[in-house]
Amino acid sequence: MSRLVEDNVLLELNDVSTSFKISGQYYDAVSHVNLEVKKDEILAIVGESGCGKSTLATTIMGLHNPDVTHISGQVLFEGRDLLQFDEKGLNEVRGAKIGMIFQDPLSALNPLKRIEDQIKEVLDYHTEMTAKEKHDRVIELLDQVGIVNPERTANQFPHELSGGMRQRVIIAIAIACKPDIIIADEPTTALDVTIQVQILDVLRGIQRENHAGIILITHDLGVVAETADEVAVMYAGEIVERGTTEQVFGDPRHPYTRSLLRSMPQGDQDVDNDDLYVIQGSVPSIERMPQTGDRFAARIPWISAEAHEENPTMHEIVPGHQVRCTCYKEFYFKSLGESRV
Repeated sequence: MSRLVEDNVLLELNDVSTSFKISGQYYDAVSHVNLEVKKDEILAIVGESGCGKSTLATTIMGLHNPDVTHISGQVLFEGRDLLQFDEKGLNEVRGAKIGMIFQDPLSALNPLKRIEDQIKEVLDYHTEMTAKEKHDRVIELLDQVGIVNPERTANQFPHELSGGMRQRVIIAIAIACKPDIIIADEPTTALDVTIQVQILDVLRGIQRENHAGIILITHDLGVVAETADEVAVMYAGEIVERGTTEQVFGDPRHPYTRSLLRSMPQGDQDVDNDDLYVIQGSVPSIERMPQTGDRFAARIPWISAEAHEENPTMHEIVPGHQVRCTCYKEFYFKSLGESRV
């Protein structure tokens, strides 16, 4: 029996890096990522915009142009490395076994096609259903994602729907073939709070029904706290901390993780008199990525240079909870900088 089956792991990323060619030179957008996606669990990947979260998702799906992209490592699914698949092989997996909910539903949908036709495309490619069976499945899916009048919606065009309804349609397309893995890239962005809760409830319901593993990509830590089982914190293309939601939120060790958590408004915060915490600086561009040391070091000058590893690696704090770079020791066990981060 393979380790993937023994450990209930659906997807395994081993040392995955993705580089883009710019002016004839390759630059890493994702660097040496190791992650696992398990059945019946939600793995949240969090971090600021520009940290490589969406690039990692599209790497898994094989959506990069090989002429300007170099990808290394392994993406193991069902014991096979997806990075070795040709386009035909990837098309057999996309939609059928791995579904993706894209960040912007309006641009992900074809404005010239009715909703039913767009959902049917997945069924046309991956199933041998009859026309009636496909229609019935479309209505069933629209009902499953919480659309009140699925027959009417199936006959509409994307521009006739609200943002929340378009997002539900994208989810319907992603789950049409009951995939083992769902990658949800910022599924609640630009939606009001009420609709966000409904969308997350839909995802949780799908996970329970299909026993799927979900990769939830977001920068909304409130969503992560309520939804995720496991959390991977990503900064500048690297995973800097990973563990269960309880471990990462209850005992954050990397300065970046603590900074993200402090930037969240607190329930007891005086909004009139207290300033919101802001992480100083910004994520470096891939062309200016530090090649040694902790990539977050420039934004935490109060931690001494000696505290950072020259080539940071992941260290296990307790079983299942890992953090990159020994700088966390000085940061965590001393009060130095605690008032700032």
